Amino acid sequence: MTEVHLSGLLVCADTDQASVVVDHLEQHIRLTRAEDGCLSFEVRATEDPLIWAVEERFRDAAVFAAHQARVAASEWGRVTAGVERRYEITGV
Repeated sequence: MTEVHLSGLLVCADTDQASVVVDHLEQHIRLTRAEDGCLSFEVRATEDPLIWAVEERFRDAAVFAAHQARVAASEWGRVTAGVERRYEITGV
């Protein structure tokens, strides 16, 4: 089993998108950290109010795929669908 690591940025186009992220981020973090196989999950604000730094670690590719599926079907996935993700993923 190879650990999966995602690192990158969540980039909002404007303050409306940033408000959506702020409003929904706490629940998204809580739900993700509770997933079986989530080793770490951090989303931190940067100096730019439209950008968040993202670091994720999952036990293996299957766990990461389950996470991605859950997120896509979640409220977070729906309300942030238009927010740009600049991610690099290793281990898949």
